[in-house]
Amino acid sequence: MGKKLYVGSISFNATEESLRELFSSIGEVESVKVITDQDTGRSKGFGFVEMSSEEDAKKAIEQLNGKTFMERALIVNEARPQQPREKRGFGGGGGGGRGGYGQGRGSGYGKGRR
Repeated sequence: MGKKLYVGSISFNATEESLRELFSSIGEVESVKVITDQDTGRSKGFGFVEMSSEEDAKKAIEQLNGKTFMERALIVNEARPQQPREKRGFGGGGGGGRGGYGQGRGSGYGKGRR
């Protein structure tokens, strides 16, 4: 079992510090990261907590999974290794469509003017 834990169903009002306090009541916490939206900076409702030992991680799962924290029932389990993600950029893909205004049937633009 790893020392890194996935924590889901986190209240949007929770901070990394409030999670650190909660998990510190179980054992020593090495790091806490709440995942946020890049554009808005708002929490996505999940994060990761790394405990200092596997024993503390196991206790945290047993004691905190399903526990209500800030009016939400937490989901706490062992974090899976991050999978490589495709690089996302601009361009590529996308739907062809039919072109500009008034082209194609039923476009609504310019109807009745023939």
